[in-house]
Amino acid sequence: MSPTPTVVALAGSMRDGSYTRIALRHALDAAAERGAETELLDVREYDLPVFDPDDPEPEAATELKREIREADSVLWGSPVYHGSYSAAFRNVHDYCGWDEYEDTTVGLLVSAGGGSFGSTLDHMRVTARGVHAWVLPHQVGIRNASDKIAGDEVVDEDIEARVRKLGEQATKYAFIDPEVTAGGVEAEAEETAADD
Repeated sequence: MSPTPTVVALAGSMRDGSYTRIALRHALDAAAERGAETELLDVREYDLPVFDPDDPEPEAATELKREIREADSVLWGSPVYHGSYSAAFRNVHDYCGWDEYEDTTVGLLVSAGGGSFGSTLDHMRVTARGVHAWVLPHQVGIRNASDKIAGDEVVDEDIEARVRKLGEQATKYAFIDPEVTAGGVEAEAEETAADD
């Protein structure tokens, strides 16, 4: 019997009615339906000062890092602020490093008040790779989010399907161990040379 994956979602928005948070909950629902244990990590619930490597680590940061480190998959969510992610998301990310994310599956979700979200997803993907996470190819960008989410529901069927797919893939690929090494390339080159 395969182990039960743990999927957590980091909601990087301070707004009470955050579209990002609502969408992440839907992704976690889909993950739970696939058998994952899930939890929403809401930045509003952690009293985190701006990261300063010279200061002692606050207890809230230690707890948040533990939650992330013990997860098999982490969904990152942020609103789009000035073409990038929120300061609240970035501050949490600054506390984390390889110990939390190396070889961890990460899924990306952003919500925009307007129509542009591509650069935010790009920035998140680059920072995930910087801490050695494995980023799912499937990602979710929600443009004009107020038209797509009402109350606690994702009312746009296409966006709802994409959000659910993110949660499903976070579960499916929670234990992936991709073999991306120079050794694989060298072995292939040796096989090609042997055929010549």
